Amino acid sequence: MIDWIYRTAKWTAIAGGVMLSALTLMVVASVAGRALIGMGLGPVPGDFELVEVGVGIAIFFFMPWCYLRGGHATVDLLYMHVPRWAQKAVDTLSDLLMLLVWLMLTWKLWDGLVEKKEYMETTFILQMPVWWAYALCFVGAVIGCACYIAKTLTQLGLASEPKGWTTEANAGH
Repeated sequence: MIDWIYRTAKWTAIAGGVMLSALTLMVVASVAGRALIGMGLGPVPGDFELVEVGVGIAIFFFMPWCYLRGGHATVDLLYMHVPRWAQKAVDTLSDLLMLLVWLMLTWKLWDGLVEKKEYMETTFILQMPVWWAYALCFVGAVIGCACYIAKTLTQLGLASEPKGWTTEANAGH
């Protein structure tokens, strides 16, 4: 199960990267279209709406993988001078606190999704249902919760990380 969670986090991060790349190309096309209005071209309709939605989704898709790879920023001023057992305790406590934050975030995303769908709220220009973005962000948030649970279980010795897994080389400490 842990392997599946790690693989899912990796593939959603890749999907987030593809989405961000597509958004970048769309913004380039939109800016070029604005510059070439005299030649009959124009901006991509609703470009800012697509960027707003797409970047939010990409962030939710990136964050679980970033966490698993040890990519979040940390303050090591005191951390690196305490014994290893204290470092592990700090890591476990901070992961449990972040799991609580992710659970609350996921719960509120669900509430927002239900509300946006109930009222059929849409974006201004494209008339795209807003709940679609909430639904995709919710998927990323659920994966994030699963990642925090999986990593906490491995830190407590109740599960093991996938074979060959390491965060030491990836950590930005």
